[in-house]
Parts: sequence; structure tokens; C-alpha cells
Amino acid sequence: MEKLSSSPIRNRYAAARRNADWTIDQDWPSYSPEEHDRWDRLFARQAKLLPGRACEAFLAAQAKLELSRAGVPDFADLSKRLSALTGWSVVAVAGLIPDEAFFEHLANRRFPAGAFIRPEAEFDYLEEPDVFHDVFGHVPLLADPVYARFLQAYGEGGRRALGLGQLHNLARLYWYTVEFGLMRTPEGLRIFGAGILSSPAETVFSLEDSSPNRVLFDLERVMRTKYIISDFQQTYFVIESFETLLRDCDLDFGPLYELLCAAPDIEAHELAPQDRILTRGDFAYFRAKGFAPRAA
Repeated sequence: MEKLSSSPIRNRYAAARRNADWTIDQDWPSYSPEEHDRWDRLFARQAKLLPGRACEAFLAAQAKLELSRAGVPDFADLSKRLSALTGWSVVAVAGLIPDEAFFEHLANRRFPAGAFIRPEAEFDYLEEPDVFHDVFGHVPLLADPVYARFLQAYGEGGRRALGLGQLHNLARLYWYTVEFGLMRTPEGLRIFGAGILSSPAETVFSLEDSSPNRVLFDLERVMRTKYIISDFQQTYFVIESFETLLRDCDLDFGPLYELLCAAPDIEAHELAPQDRILTRGDFAYFRAKGFAPRAA
């Protein structure tokens, strides 16, 4: 959320003319057959993995929005369908944008989605979010009224967090919910975080591997917890429903920020005394890579 990518080879939109709000013209006709085919293959791969793993709200919304293996979606058409459901739209950006612009878009029910699609060499993993991550992973749940209100509230809170110097705490809430959140359902744990939903490897790892901790969501705990961006998560936080997530987060964060200023951070792998633990990770995956977690 800080600056645009500057690599024209992997992101042909990097030099695109941008508006004052950092949006650009998606220029949908310019996608090549190879780019549409890349979307189709990415979509097909995840479509096989997500039934029984993704939350039902995601799968239902995906169907309502008619997202499919049919090439990169046209944001204008997608926005018409989405707006009719929850009033949200999808706007094209070249890459990561400044925090102020990002929060302003969310607060006004606009989701900024990267227009470029990953190059073939980064088919399995890329660090910067592309159109597949943003549209496939994030956009479907914006058709769910409760989740849509949560993300709008997050955008509204983001503007205040910037003013108070608490963005690092608020960013952790986004990371552990919007990007890497899990939900507890009667059928078992399900995925709703876009970072997982768009990743085949983490789709399986987050639910089925013995390595990570899985802890019930607690707002203060989440906002104290550091995260890592270059590997699977060492701890996943689990919500009960979007209704409870909205209830817990749609409030004045001012008193909480004051408390957080005096509270120490928690490392990504650590468990806290007050945690409601669903799974205590054995960190086998991370140990195999040389990670040695401190004893709790």
C-alpha cells in the first residue's frame, strides 16, 4: 500500500497514466490471449481445491458474480454485478498504492485491484498482488453484505489510524482476517482470507498441515501480533462468523490504540496466555527450513 511497482516487464501497467486517486484505465481489450489463458489456468487450479475448504459465502458469491474460467474479468462488467448486490465496485490500479488512497477507496466501497496479471515465471507465487489475487481472492466476498460492511468500516478506520500513528496495528487486523483469515463452521474450519484463497499451497497448508497455530480471533491479540510476508503463516486466527467479526471491529479503536501503545508485540509464532487455542502447531514445516521458535 505504499508505492507502485516500477517493473514494466512483469507489470505492463506500471507506467500507465493514473488519476488523482491512483486509479487507471484497465484497458480490458489489451489483455493478450496468453494473459487470458493464464487467468483460466489459475482459476481452474483453485476451483478444484476450494470446495470443502473455502467458506460457503465465498463460493456462493463467486457464483453470483459469475466469476469463471473465461479470461480476465472486465472490471466495468464485474462492478455492475457487484454494485447491484452491495454497492461496491472494482477500480483498476497499477499496483500497490499509498495508504491514504487505499483507505479512501475502501471507505467509499471501491476495491482497488491490480490490473496486471503475473508473468508465467511467477505463476505459482508472486509477492505483489495481481489481478488474480485481487479479483479472485478479494472481490467475491464483497458480494456478502456483512463482509462488505466490515471492509468499508476498515477503510474508515484506516484514515484515523494514519492520523494517530497506529497503522501498524491496523495493518495486522487486515493481514490476519482479509488476507489470511479462517472461519469456524459446523462442518469444520473454512478459508475466507484472499491470500489463502488465491494460493494453492497455502489453501492446503492453512487447514491441513500440523505446523501452524490456529487460534480463535481476539481483536487486541491480533493487533499485537507481528506477521511474516515471505512464507506461510505461523499462526492463523479463526473467526466465528462475519457477523461477529463486524461486531468486534465496528467500534471506536481509540481506547484500544492507547492500550496497544503500552502492550508488547507478540511474535508471529508465539502463543499468549489468554489464547483460545484450536490447534497448537508443531512447526515441522518451519523447523525443516531452519526456524527455531522460542519456547512459550
